[in-house]
Amino acid sequence: MFTLAGWLDVVCSYCMGAWLATIFVAVDIMNRKPQHAWELYLKMDTSGDSFSLLNVIANDCYKMGQFYYAARAFDILERLDPNPEYWEGKRGACVGVFQLVIAGHEPKESLKEVMQILRNTSNSQAEFIIMAIKKWARDNRVPLPGI
Repeated sequence: MFTLAGWLDVVCSYCMGAWLATIFVAVDIMNRKPQHAWELYLKMDTSGDSFSLLNVIANDCYKMGQFYYAARAFDILERLDPNPEYWEGKRGACVGVFQLVIAGHEPKESLKEVMQILRNTSNSQAEFIIMAIKKWARDNRVPLPGI
């Protein structure tokens, strides 16, 4: 049986771990290494903490213009909770990836996953974004295999 001191140690170490994970994620994103933050999320068990961490990844990546990982995170958030704000974040992040591809700052291969992410929604706006991506790809002779 736990004593009060033992129970506090467990709670504090758990809270400290979740807090440290959030700090590490924010630092990775600010240092332009969102893939490290994403890998940390993937290693976590599904819980309220992983949901919170995913929220940090989605929003901080979006703020820092790291739209690819923001889109992936908002996609999962939207599937877990149909909050309209998650769709808005996902939509903005997907369009952000598209803009970065056009500017030559993101690999063109990212568009295939972005289109798949857009298909993971029931929002009718997704189809308009997909059509714009397809048209740009066709006009610029960018192959989108399997799409």
